[in-house]
Amino acid sequence: MSSGSIPITPALGVVVAVLLVAAAAVVRLGGIGHYRPILVAGVRGAVQLLAVALVIAYIVGFGALVGLFIFVMFAVATRTAGRRITRDRTWWWTALPIAAGVAPVVALLLVSAAVPVTGLVLIPLVGQLIGGALTATALAGRRLLDELSQRKGEVEAALALGMTERDARMEVARPVAGSALVPALDQTRTVGTVTLPGAFVGMMLGGAGPVEAGLVQLFVLVGLLAVESVAIVVVLEIVARGLLTRTTEPARRRRR
Repeated sequence: MSSGSIPITPALGVVVAVLLVAAAAVVRLGGIGHYRPILVAGVRGAVQLLAVALVIAYIVGFGALVGLFIFVMFAVATRTAGRRITRDRTWWWTALPIAAGVAPVVALLLVSAAVPVTGLVLIPLVGQLIGGALTATALAGRRLLDELSQRKGEVEAALALGMTERDARMEVARPVAGSALVPALDQTRTVGTVTLPGAFVGMMLGGAGPVEAGLVQLFVLVGLLAVESVAIVVVLEIVARGLLTRTTEPARRRRR
């Protein structure tokens, strides 16, 4: 065991359980609510991490299974982002910004051989990129559709002046699209001074040197900026074109 590793002992499990119960107790006593979701999320997270760890340990030596696992992550991200944005049938369009953001970065990694092409490397790296694309897509989609809903009159006015539907929506949506990139920008700006992100901490605990860990973390942060920037631009486009919507029209037709 390297000197930087955290030993896996029963005491660590007890500490995790105490922290989870304490978090639930604080929000319960504070009247905030959500104490049950905290407990459920903690238990669910533990079960999911254990299951994923067992799966990864089995599949890392099989390229096809690694690819399938990454596809499953992508599919879950698409479903999650889509359902955070809308409840109508257009939710599946969120696959496009996630894929558009992640695919070029992954392709660059594979072509350049910048990292070892192994399951143990690809799964966590691609998983982080997909997670960043999910967050950016969900934030941008919700923000853009909220803005278009609140400023519907401005869109209609632009249409009355002869603008196309895409251009009319762009006039309203484009100025607020960049707000979805703020979390990634803040994380990158404050790395090392306010926060020490997961990849850096994980490599340090695994025995890597500070410089090596820092370079890997820098790649992750810059990669996330690239992924999320592309995802937000694509979300803006599909929202402006009316492909990703938030409408209850189909439900009203069925009731008739």
